[in-house]
Amino acid sequence: MSNNSSFFASNLLLTLASAMIVIAGIRSAADMLVPFLLAVFIAVLSAPILHWMHRRGIPDVLSVLLLMLGFLVVGTGLTAFLGGTINAFYRDIPVYEGKLQALMEHVVSWLTGLGIEVPDNILKEYVNPGVAMSTVAKIFNGLGGVLTNAFLILFTVVFILLEASGMPAKIKRAFGEHTTTLAHFERFSDLVQRYLAIKTLMSLGTGLSIGLVLWIIGVDYAPVWALIAFMLNYIPNIGSIIAAVPAVLVALIQLGPAEALATIITYVVVNTLFGNVIEPKMMGRSLGLSTLVVFLSLVFWGWVLGPVGMLLSIPLTMVVKIALETRQQTRWLAVLLDH
Repeated sequence: MSNNSSFFASNLLLTLASAMIVIAGIRSAADMLVPFLLAVFIAVLSAPILHWMHRRGIPDVLSVLLLMLGFLVVGTGLTAFLGGTINAFYRDIPVYEGKLQALMEHVVSWLTGLGIEVPDNILKEYVNPGVAMSTVAKIFNGLGGVLTNAFLILFTVVFILLEASGMPAKIKRAFGEHTTTLAHFERFSDLVQRYLAIKTLMSLGTGLSIGLVLWIIGVDYAPVWALIAFMLNYIPNIGSIIAAVPAVLVALIQLGPAEALATIITYVVVNTLFGNVIEPKMMGRSLGLSTLVVFLSLVFWGWVLGPVGMLLSIPLTMVVKIALETRQQTRWLAVLLDH
């Protein structure tokens, strides 16, 4: 009995040590892995469109080229839009800083009128308009930075899609005709495609709704806040909160507290409607992950791969869960990850 316990403890320690080495390797190679992972998941999401074109008799190479042409058109439009918006925002930064400074002075005067003394150095030390506006500028720069590896990702997607048609035959030759590897891959592909399709639809609805309401309120750069809401909605739990911060800050500086409050209400209502009402009904129980696992995967993959890891946290965790289910020895871990 003691020998069995010792053997189990040794295996457990060896497994944990191996896992730590792999995680450290992934984290150190994040800059190289992130574009590849993005390309893989874009290819998986694009596969149904490719299959649809195949069913209509369009050759493989032409289908991939048409798909890539669509990506190029969308990417070029986003690049031009973000480039012009970033330049315009940098030109407006001095104006926003002046308005924020005036707003802070007004708040100090109001507090002084209530008998609350606020030292003059408080504004200089703790409320810096330049820092506040540079934070919003970093959001813009982050969006632009996503497109820096666009061509590398695009070419990787092309090669993945060109290889996709012959991959089942290669897997059977490598692992035998009766291998379960292909079935596991197809299951993973179906789950990821369903998840990403529903998430994209919900993100699109979220972005369009927020952009429309902010445009009605009169908040500057409403299309940009819509784009940020669309992109960050892929990040579970905290993405919508991060997306709201720059829009609320700009609304407060540009229009005032009432409009900023209306902006906050807009984000709360829209994200509650799409994230807590519509999306769960469409997603159902197909995701197969508990709420705690979703949150922990967000933290873990964000730590390992950065912001893109947060974006891909659910698909990556689904890959791990499916891999654990393939072996009898690790199936209990997959059960713990289940909902």
